[in-house]
Amino acid sequence: MERPGSAATRQLEKGKKRVDKTSLKNFIKLVRNAKPRYLFFILGIAAGIVGTLIQLQVPKMVTPLVNSFSKGVDAGQVALVIILYILAALMSAGAAIVLGIFGESVVKNLRTRVWDKMIHLPVKYYDEVKTGEMSSRLANDTTQVKQLIANSIPNALTQILLLIGSIVFMIQMQWRLTLAMVIAVPVVMIVMFPIMMFGQKIGHARQDSLADFQGIANESLAEIRLVKSSNAEGQASKRAEKNVNALYKVGVREAVFDGLMSPVMMLMMMLMIFGLLAYGIYLISTGVMSLGVLLGMMMYLMNLIGAVPTVAQFFTELAKASGSTARLTEILAENQEVLHRGNEVNLEGKTLNFNNVNFSYDGEEKILTNISFEAKPNTIVAFAGPSGGGKSTLFALLERFYQPTSGKIAIAGQDISDISLSSWRSQIGFVSQDSAIMAGTIRENLTYGLEGEFTDEELWKVLELAFARGFVEAMPEQLDTQVGERGVKISGGQRQRIAIARAFLRNPKILMLDEATASLDSESEAMVQRALDSLMKGRTTLVIAHRLSTIVDADNIYFIEKGEVTGSGKHSELVESHPLYAKYVSEQLTVGE
Repeated sequence: MERPGSAATRQLEKGKKRVDKTSLKNFIKLVRNAKPRYLFFILGIAAGIVGTLIQLQVPKMVTPLVNSFSKGVDAGQVALVIILYILAALMSAGAAIVLGIFGESVVKNLRTRVWDKMIHLPVKYYDEVKTGEMSSRLANDTTQVKQLIANSIPNALTQILLLIGSIVFMIQMQWRLTLAMVIAVPVVMIVMFPIMMFGQKIGHARQDSLADFQGIANESLAEIRLVKSSNAEGQASKRAEKNVNALYKVGVREAVFDGLMSPVMMLMMMLMIFGLLAYGIYLISTGVMSLGVLLGMMMYLMNLIGAVPTVAQFFTELAKASGSTARLTEILAENQEVLHRGNEVNLEGKTLNFNNVNFSYDGEEKILTNISFEAKPNTIVAFAGPSGGGKSTLFALLERFYQPTSGKIAIAGQDISDISLSSWRSQIGFVSQDSAIMAGTIRENLTYGLEGEFTDEELWKVLELAFARGFVEAMPEQLDTQVGERGVKISGGQRQRIAIARAFLRNPKILMLDEATASLDSESEAMVQRALDSLMKGRTTLVIAHRLSTIVDADNIYFIEKGEVTGSGKHSELVESHPLYAKYVSEQLTVGE
């Protein structure tokens, strides 16, 4: 009951509709937001155009050169043609380098902006969108936009210029052969189109099969401990084998296609060139044109053959970038958390109140109903009840991951939504049953999210308060010891004590403990409980627990079932007045004694 439900599906469907409405306006806006170096783009385009214009002049110069061979070779003219070819190559290389730098600057700024947006999006957004999808947007979609503006658009512009220029010069040289070429090239492309589409389908099938295989591989490797502890290596191998076989079948089809594609394309091209050469020779034999003109026309034909696929590819890249643009625009348009808007309030010594708070993830199924409670300064307020009753959701509301559907959460009478998020969260400490540990060193985990510098002495002090100094000192690198991804190199009890030490360093005014000892063995639990007892002193503490020892000394206990408070009071009072609490104590809480 404490997680969002079908809202995810509806959100993704809305996202798809927004993707379909992508426009050029969104793309231009996205590029502007990336603040690109326009000078690099202009210089790159200019260099590309100059290189193309030079390339168009070469065939015209070759024509008189060939026609004059009977009178001898003009060394100066030959040298000039070679120089022009070199200049065209240098200009093209310069354009590619400048546009490459331009593209990298765009993708750098775009990724920075998208990443900054992602980390400021509210938690509820991540309840509805897969993290893998977000990673793809950050890496793949931004690269697709860069590909379009740094490569596809400049290439399309220069190739269109080359295409038009070649046709114009060809008409000037010999209109009959030009007409034949203009007809032949599209005909060959039309014949090749079904083959290319078939190849595209194979490519998509390969990507889909590869994605399925990667998904299974990532899932199994991410939970490798579960695989081994469940003795499920054989099952994991069988699941992967099915996908590997599917990938093999697609790969065989792709190998056959690749093997046939090149000879077929070469055959089509050679037939076209041979046919045009034959027609050109016929025109020479009838005195309509010279050999030099035919050679020049063939050089222009090569320009056409290269330019047409590039222009066609541009529209494919445009379609891909349009989807990427829509997805990135969708993220950037999402409402984000504003950390510093609101009042700066010191929470110390102030009373926290929930007043008739209702909450629903999707606006339909109620998770919390008319929740009211009070937490006075420096007291311990405990929450007990069946799993799925809404206890953890209370903490999520307190951390302001979500907003109440109705009702009010207040501190000293002031609505907490009027307090800046940065100020509020900086004064709250949270330790859960599976406290998050980032990949990195113990030092980095202790100071994560905190501003300023901390001395080793300060870090050792909080580790000592959390009963963690001993095992950290025993490590080879001590504070600089790497804990591994999600803290896999240290035990569960050690992770908890590092999380408690981090809470000590934050020095929170309000402390929240969510079943912080639930998953630990008895020895680790005793150590962690001692650290928690020390941490709770002098703070307003809210605790969720299912062990009697954790909540028996609480100043007030609220029993929550099905999202409602059905009883409150001290432990002895609830045992007398609340039958379900008494039963709950006898069946579950006493297990921890």
